[in-house]
Amino acid sequence: MKKNVLCSICILFIGLSLFSCVEKKVEPVRFAIVSDLHAPDIPDGLQRIETVVEAANREKVDFLIQLGDFIRFDSTDTPYREVWDGYKGEKYHVLGNHDLDKYTKEEYVAHLNMPGRYYSFDKGDFHFIVLDGNNVFNGKEYIPYGRANYYVDAKMRAFMDPEQMEWLKKDLAATDKRCILFSHQSIDTFMNNGSEVRKILEDENKRCGFKKVALAFSGHNHSNYTKVINGITYIQINSASYVWIEQPSMTEKHYPKEINDRYSLLSRSITYDKALYGIVTLTGEGMEMKGTKGNFMPPMPQEIGLGDSIDVFPLVSSIEDVKVKFED
Repeated sequence: MKKNVLCSICILFIGLSLFSCVEKKVEPVRFAIVSDLHAPDIPDGLQRIETVVEAANREKVDFLIQLGDFIRFDSTDTPYREVWDGYKGEKYHVLGNHDLDKYTKEEYVAHLNMPGRYYSFDKGDFHFIVLDGNNVFNGKEYIPYGRANYYVDAKMRAFMDPEQMEWLKKDLAATDKRCILFSHQSIDTFMNNGSEVRKILEDENKRCGFKKVALAFSGHNHSNYTKVINGITYIQINSASYVWIEQPSMTEKHYPKEINDRYSLLSRSITYDKALYGIVTLTGEGMEMKGTKGNFMPPMPQEIGLGDSIDVFPLVSSIEDVKVKFED
């Protein structure tokens, strides 16, 4: 009798253990990510949005997100918005600095129906956080970007404001899900108070005792790299369209005069031969991103005296594949 009872208890324990394992299984979450389309400023901007939307639909992702410097709201707006809305699933936006060349944050947020300039949302077992690094700090106060007021000394640009940082602390503490961050300016390199933001993320990981904050995606620098700082992986998403090189690009060798005259940005840029984007898959074990490998449109960087980087940022025409393991 005792033996039968013991066996029953063992079977029950094994059953509960198996049930627990099933309960803890993390369902994959997949999203498409793109940055710095600058769609109205290049000849094939509309086609690049089409490429990204087609990929998001083909891959049946859970959502599509763009990391800023997207489109303008003028007479050219409608075709771009119509193509973007061709993705029928959930779409999210991050504020970029050039989105605020002609508008205030309030205007841009309202036009794209964003929840706010910073916000968060859940998808499956993951918590996603969108941040806003578009603030000037003059040593006394934080001033939101708006109508191109950010063309000041570089040391005064790209700050997260204290109000937002307090919100970030509370938002992180309020979830027990794995956290993924999105920002236009990179928290690891470009944001001028990035070290303060990173401390918030690292402190939350220490408090929880596991890698709760795992990944941070950013754009802005039209480059591609992955780096790890104190256990958190930072991934720079290349522009979907071009790299700005701060010198004449001899674009007349590729585009005819009427195109160069119409798109003045081309004179100091090198475009890519295809739209760059990533398809990201998140699981309980880690993250895998399938990137896009493109080429520079001629002339090549080497032909105009450029090396393999601009400042500290790699000069590349691709978004590389990345794998990250969530090791707690």
